[in-house]
Amino acid sequence: MKAVPQVSSKFPIGYIEVRVFSHATEDEEKVISAAHKVLPEELSTGAAFKKNSLTGHHGNPIIIFETKLIDKRALLLMLLKIGKSLSSLDKETLEREMKLHLDKRDLYLRFDKQAAAFSGELKLSSVDPIHLKIHFKNKTSEEIVDLSRESGLLL
Repeated sequence: MKAVPQVSSKFPIGYIEVRVFSHATEDEEKVISAAHKVLPEELSTGAAFKKNSLTGHHGNPIIIFETKLIDKRALLLMLLKIGKSLSSLDKETLEREMKLHLDKRDLYLRFDKQAAAFSGELKLSSVDPIHLKIHFKNKTSEEIVDLSRESGLLL
């Protein structure tokens, strides 16, 4: 296990929610495996995803898997993984579209479920994605952008 930097009590993130949908045509185990691959290696085995059943617009069954990371070290590891994993192109895109990803104190990111499932790669995507909601404590949009840049999410 790698050494994790110390986290101060004033760490700016309150929690990170990870959510992914499994459609009737998908293998639930493969979907949950893809969600685990988005998490840092140190967290993937211990993260428990809650399973909820939904019904789609046309009556089709949909399963939603969700987990919430609240441990400060887990939050830091997650942020560092995203910063290291995103390509330069995705970072440029995120920077250009940052206002679309922010709502109050929350930063919303969507990652390609197929890329995560097959290669463990984090690629921004809006088509059938793995959803991340990063909740910042008492931060303005400008402060969130600055923190995102410091964490390597932006160039």
